[in-house]
Amino acid sequence: MREIQDKPKGIFFDVDDTLYDHLEPLRHALRKVLSTGEDFPYEAVYHRFRFYSDALSARHGGVNAAGADQDLQEMRLQRVMLALAEFGVQVTEAEASRIQEIYLEGQFQISPFPGAVELIRTLQTAGHVVGLITNGPAKHQMAKIKALAMDKIINPRNIFISGTVGYDKPDPRLFMHVNEITGTEASRSFYIGDSWRNDVVGALEAGWTAIWFNHRQVKPESDHQPHYHAVSYQELASILLP
Repeated sequence: MREIQDKPKGIFFDVDDTLYDHLEPLRHALRKVLSTGEDFPYEAVYHRFRFYSDALSARHGGVNAAGADQDLQEMRLQRVMLALAEFGVQVTEAEASRIQEIYLEGQFQISPFPGAVELIRTLQTAGHVVGLITNGPAKHQMAKIKALAMDKIINPRNIFISGTVGYDKPDPRLFMHVNEITGTEASRSFYIGDSWRNDVVGALEAGWTAIWFNHRQVKPESDHQPHYHAVSYQELASILLP
């Protein structure tokens, strides 16, 4: 395990389901459209929803590929239908579209996880470069960042959205770009994220220290080994702070 020393570091966070609870907007959409009850396996469906989101995005070349807007809309419907089908719930394209619509609306009614703002401010006070790296269309992701008020906490120069940069996680070039722009080094850079494929694998293959924010207690998807695991911001603080 790599030792974290008392020197300035580059510390970057994912956004969706790392800074805030990404499940809640989906839970609300499913309840509203399908009238799902308390016993519905929301967490399990959400995990597969994210899996298909990442897999389909990679298959279509990410948000920066040619024809990305049309592919994005198709991918958003497919991830809903495929995830629900695994749990025996068949929905029409019209139902999937409505779920997606309500889900997107809910993503702007969000707040940071307990301890997130405090940890970020403490890291900044300690002199570290703190920022965000997130996949998605620039306007959409920035709207979520503003809904979380992270644009008032984190220097805009340290906010990297794949739709603007031109590379999607887990492409190592995105992490290399972050190092170049922020003047940080891969060997002194840390990435905190919940997605195994995008965040853990992406950071490791870029030579960064990967901290898997596995607050949903899901299983690894490959043989990669993150340097640290955490399930709360209290645990993240114990890793990142001296």
